[in-house]
Amino acid sequence: MNDKRLFGDFLGLSGHRLSAYSFVNIFIWRKIFDISWVLINDNLCLFFADNTGVFMYLPPLGDEISRDTLDKAFGIMDKLNRNKAVSRIENIEGNNIGFYRDSGLRCYEKPGEYLYLRRSLAELKGDHFKSKRSGANQFIKRYDFDYVQYSPERKAECLALYSEWMSGRRQACGDRVYQGMLADNLTCLEEFLAGSDELDPCGRLVLIDGKVKGFTFGFELNNETFCVLFEVTDLGIRGLSQYIFRRFCADMSGYKYINIMDDCGMEGLRRVKLSYRPQELVANYIAAGRDE
Repeated sequence: MNDKRLFGDFLGLSGHRLSAYSFVNIFIWRKIFDISWVLINDNLCLFFADNTGVFMYLPPLGDEISRDTLDKAFGIMDKLNRNKAVSRIENIEGNNIGFYRDSGLRCYEKPGEYLYLRRSLAELKGDHFKSKRSGANQFIKRYDFDYVQYSPERKAECLALYSEWMSGRRQACGDRVYQGMLADNLTCLEEFLAGSDELDPCGRLVLIDGKVKGFTFGFELNNETFCVLFEVTDLGIRGLSQYIFRRFCADMSGYKYINIMDDCGMEGLRRVKLSYRPQELVANYIAAGRDE
């Protein structure tokens, strides 16, 4: 947290469209990865490490990136990784990928992030949104509820709801990768809410009979784009997910776009995100070491 200003300075040197380019979306991973950084040629290089090895969560940040910076960054990773195939740079934006290809690195596209016009999600106009509108409206008709801003005293309830939601999702899908993602996301949510004073979470809750039955949280990526980081609802309450997503997007009236992250390669998640008619799929790339 003491490095928040430093990261803000480097992240703010240019505009970014991927959600990873946010201090919030770096900080919340600190219980899952060992996070460290170093300045190389006035470039901020951010490293994540776990029991599989070390990689760069972001490309080097700075006014100008040189091949020498890349060589030194890969030198650090290759020295620490028993398997050099683990050495890589994640979350390279499409407008910069040419530099990494020209530098001789092996580049791969990964699942992109879903970007929407905020107004479209808030209004849900047209026949293609008919089922979304119906779900939200049915929830409004069936339930007596409160829609309120998040406050820290509700943290334990939010975490309990996530644990209950995670249990339901695990029963519905036995995929090990997906189940691992669910556990990681719980850890990230705990970090997000634990750092609430400094991270200033923007969140909304839906209360039924005074109890948290749905929540959503996000952060500002830039002046035009707001990222939805978490959304969890009671799986037994029909229409709640459509309602809280629509209402939250309506609240973010100061932004033109809503980014709801990627689909992690999960087909079901992909279908849901596509059903909201994204304006664009923001490209995301990985660069691995040069062929030897």
